[in-house]
Amino acid sequence: MSKILVTGAAGGIGMRMRQLLPAIYPDIRWSDIREPADLRPGEDFMQADLARLDEVEAICKGVDGIVHLGGFSVEGSWETILSANIIGCRNMYEAAYRAGVKRVVFASSNHAVGFYPRSQTIGVDVTVRPDSRYGVSKVFGEAMGALYADKHGLRVTCLRIGNFGDVPLDVRRLSIWLKPEDLVQLIRIGLEHPDIHFEIFYGASDNAATWWDNSNAYKFGYKPAGRAEDFRAQAEAAQAKLAPDPVGDKLQGGTYPSDEYDADKRAR
Repeated sequence: MSKILVTGAAGGIGMRMRQLLPAIYPDIRWSDIREPADLRPGEDFMQADLARLDEVEAICKGVDGIVHLGGFSVEGSWETILSANIIGCRNMYEAAYRAGVKRVVFASSNHAVGFYPRSQTIGVDVTVRPDSRYGVSKVFGEAMGALYADKHGLRVTCLRIGNFGDVPLDVRRLSIWLKPEDLVQLIRIGLEHPDIHFEIFYGASDNAATWWDNSNAYKFGYKPAGRAEDFRAQAEAAQAKLAPDPVGDKLQGGTYPSDEYDADKRAR
């Protein structure tokens, strides 16, 4: 990749990638709907609203690969999710296609499958079970990636990111934790591996308590360095301070499936 575009530069993951990716890819264009507060001299930044196709086309010009971290990163209203994560995601794929971009790495989410029980281990080929409007938008992004890969030859990698950060914050996150350096490794596979056509990987480190079969990522050479079990004691201590969640504590998506949940009442 001679030049890559990374969207969502002002978000939590984007800010960390701005620290880690330049050592690997020296020519990066960063973009977001707002300028990062800590933008450094010399950083190539272009402001863009993902909901505006013309602005997305502008940031895609002249790039070989895209890491699409942009969009609304938590649950929101349908209007918010539609604009940022569905229309915006469609615009990104279409602009990439029109610009002749070779590869896209799409930041999907564990919330695309958040209604699976924690007692079940799932791979990437299961039926999607989104736990929120946000999760639905990530399912949409994966489907769009498959469409543009199969119909137009764009090479697409979707990363169902778990919990990104330096340490797992509670017991649930012991199963889904993703060390920042491991995300970098997954991004590199998506941008560089010669056999990528359309793939889905789980964005998770080496977590002994995982609910996910991430063998598809390992097949492409993924070797995570992070080990969630190294932080079990502090995760359990943090968990002890949290209130019980009768719904979320059973499901992989945690508080996302329990938010607005009323299925039990309707079943009576």
